[in-house]
Amino acid sequence: MKTVDQEPATGEPMAGKRDYYDVLGVSKDATDTEIKKAFRSLARQHHPDKNPGDDESEKRFKEVQEAYAVLSDMDERRKYDIFGHDQPGGSPFGPGGFQGINISIDDIFGGGIESIFSQLFSGTRGTRRGRGQDLLVRHEIPFEAAMEGLEDEIEIDVLRVCTKCDGIGSESQDGVRECPTCDGRGRLQRIERVGPFTKQVVSDCPACEGEGRIIQDPCSGCRGHGRASQAKQVRFMVPAGISSGTRLRMRGHGEAPKGNRGDSGDLYIQIEVDSHPWFERDGPDLLMALPLGYVDLVLGTDIEIPHIDGKPLTIKVPAGSKPGETLTIAGRGLPGGRGRRGRGSVTVLLKLDMPSKVPRGLRKSLESMREEIGTDMDSLQDRIREEARNRRRG
Repeated sequence: MKTVDQEPATGEPMAGKRDYYDVLGVSKDATDTEIKKAFRSLARQHHPDKNPGDDESEKRFKEVQEAYAVLSDMDERRKYDIFGHDQPGGSPFGPGGFQGINISIDDIFGGGIESIFSQLFSGTRGTRRGRGQDLLVRHEIPFEAAMEGLEDEIEIDVLRVCTKCDGIGSESQDGVRECPTCDGRGRLQRIERVGPFTKQVVSDCPACEGEGRIIQDPCSGCRGHGRASQAKQVRFMVPAGISSGTRLRMRGHGEAPKGNRGDSGDLYIQIEVDSHPWFERDGPDLLMALPLGYVDLVLGTDIEIPHIDGKPLTIKVPAGSKPGETLTIAGRGLPGGRGRRGRGSVTVLLKLDMPSKVPRGLRKSLESMREEIGTDMDSLQDRIREEARNRRRG
């Protein structure tokens, strides 16, 4: 008998059924991103909500769903690339074939579209992997830390793997058995019909709460949950230039997964920067008001104040300065952050510092100088017009 070596099938469609790649209009080496983009575009185009009463669009919408369901799943796509539509064991959707999924246009562009389709192939037996919950904590840092950055540490209470039972939830391995209701899958499937659509609904098994197992001898340390609240120290780096509201992501520092099957969630640390006694902030730039007496504005002066970078900040006020004018000191603000080079600037708003009380001697001196430094009433209207012109020119 002659033996002929056969090449594996290459996903050629059987008669009457279009190739999944052709359905989505992508090549066989398309990336996951390209496949998702093509699905979203076609699903939106043929969605029944946009084509009411159009049987052809309804058929096309279901065809696009089926193609994406297979090509978005790594294992099913690999089998399709080898066997095409003639897979051993028949359709991956069961004897009835693909029945369609009732999804809205919002679902198509939402963040959970992958989970909707992944449920189609979740009915096989095996350990169900999950992921622990993410956590969010708020943490305050001093204003000065935004200049140099900071290495900091916090303590949180988080659900971690129970140290007494190593996460299995039972006092012993013999105290864990497979859930008979879902045969260890953790999920139950049913078919529902909504209007013209038939959808496959996958939900957590109520008997085992989606765990796929029954704890007969619960651990006394975690009461059968496999997790217990424990204190945890977390060290992290605050980058220079950080602003309030920024969230730092600490991978794997969130809650442990149920049953110790899967990855821990992430911890998000939301930074809140404390206020400064005199600086306000606009990105990397710092803003402050500087109250000065009349003499200092007229004659000019140099002011030196402490600064958050550890070096004195010298403000040179030129003679003849007016209240409301601003001075800019470049390169003395905060770091730009996010890879930006250099530092911002410090903007100083000049204000006239009026004394609350004028001593009698000073009042007499001021009265004697009224004609020299007081308002010239004869030219007052001309100066009002000039101020208006300058203001309108911006």
